[in-house]
Amino acid sequence: MSRSSAEVPTANASRYLQQLCKHWSHKMHVEFDAEKGRIAFPNGTIAELAAREDALAVTLDVPDGEDAGRMRRVVAEHLDRFAFREAPLAFDWK
Repeated sequence: MSRSSAEVPTANASRYLQQLCKHWSHKMHVEFDAEKGRIAFPNGTIAELAAREDALAVTLDVPDGEDAGRMRRVVAEHLDRFAFREAPLAFDWK
């Protein structure tokens, strides 16, 4: 399992978290409220999101054998769609 995390600066963290979770809730198991979210992808990846006042914290746990870079891109690209007014968002994956 590999873990990636990013603190994404934005004043709209709660909005983007909820939009992303609602978007993926039609295809995946998703749990969320205004402050936190958890998305379980079919490939076993788990995305956890936490809205802060000035940033969205994103953590990805990607199973061995899956492409962690691809999963980071998928999450970032989807969040950028919802954040089109301030996109591209700054993802500093660690």
